[in-house]
This record gives sequence, C-alpha cells and structure tokens, in this order.
Amino acid sequence: MTPEMQVVIDELHGRIAEEQKLRETLSREEFSAGRSERLLAIGEEAGRFLNLLVKSAGATRLLEVGTSVGYSTLWLADAARSNGGHVVTMDNNPAKHAQARDYLARAGLAGVVTLVTGDAVQAIGDQVGPFDFVLLDCDKDAYLPAFEAFHPKLAPGGIIVADNMTYPVSEHAPLYQQRVRETAGMESTFLPIGNGLEFSRRAS
Repeated sequence: MTPEMQVVIDELHGRIAEEQKLRETLSREEFSAGRSERLLAIGEEAGRFLNLLVKSAGATRLLEVGTSVGYSTLWLADAARSNGGHVVTMDNNPAKHAQARDYLARAGLAGVVTLVTGDAVQAIGDQVGPFDFVLLDCDKDAYLPAFEAFHPKLAPGGIIVADNMTYPVSEHAPLYQQRVRETAGMESTFLPIGNGLEFSRRAS
C-alpha cells in the first residue's frame, strides 16, 4: 500500500467508525432510512482479504457491482495495479460516485478504475468482459439479476465474492447463495469474514 492510499484508507476508517457508532444509537429502520448517505463499507478485514485474493489469483479484469464511496474499490484497485489490471465499478448513486472518484484520485488509483454511474444490471449488459473477478455488493434485491447479467461474462476460473451474506439480514442473501450453488460449472462456499462472504468460482 502506498502512503497516498494509506492516508485515504485511514480517513475512511474514521468515517466507518463514526457510522458504526451511529448504527448503535439508531433502530434498524432509522439507520436504513439514511441508507443513501451511508458508507456501507465492507470493512478492513474483508478489504484486505479481497486485496490479497485478487493479487494471489492474478486477476486483471475486475468488476465491482456497488461502489458506494469507493472503500472496497480502493482495495481492488490497489490489487489490480499490482497485477497490471483494471477495475470497472458501477453504482446508481452519483453523489457517492463523486466521493469515490475523489478518494481514488487522492490515492493515486484513478488510472486503473472506470466508474460507471447507472443501473447495475443494464450497465453490466454494456460491458464486454470477460471478467476474472467480480465483487457483488449492491442492493441485495439486485444480486440475482446482477448475477444473471455477469455470469455469462465470467472467465473460466473467474471468482465472484458476494458481501453481506449474514448482515444485514436479508431474504435475498440465501436466494443468491442457492442460485449460485445450483448453477452448472460453479463452485461456492461461505466465508465468515466481515459481514459474511459467499466465495464462488467458475470451474468451467
């Protein structure tokens, strides 16, 4: 990690800590009401795991579905730069994308990331692919349609990591897990990291 990225990551860790304090003082309904303004970041443990995973896999063509303010994007972009690769990240919130663009620029990572603002499923359809790695971390009701959109563009041996399998609780998480595990040619398992990750690989 470069010093420039470390400064940005530390700043975001401060924001994440403040958000956690706020979560503890509000009801679930109250916290969810301000969802569009929340970071909803994957957290440091998951971020470091994704960074190491992408580096170890040698992935160069990365897709992120759900940018938010770019916390996970930073970890993916750092790994992509190490591999000589590129990240395409998409989100339908222009304000959050503006923040992500600023953080990436300050971290010196803007050159390895393309930000696509708009509906994720439609945006995935506009991508050529194939992708070696996909991070799925958007609104949970979009997990299944997003998977159907990017699965044909997943390279053999390509990896999918889906966040928030255990928190926040959602009926969409088990539906996604069931779908990906039933898909021919896919291997999948649950990892108790962060808010719960479903780790999947396209074997064929």
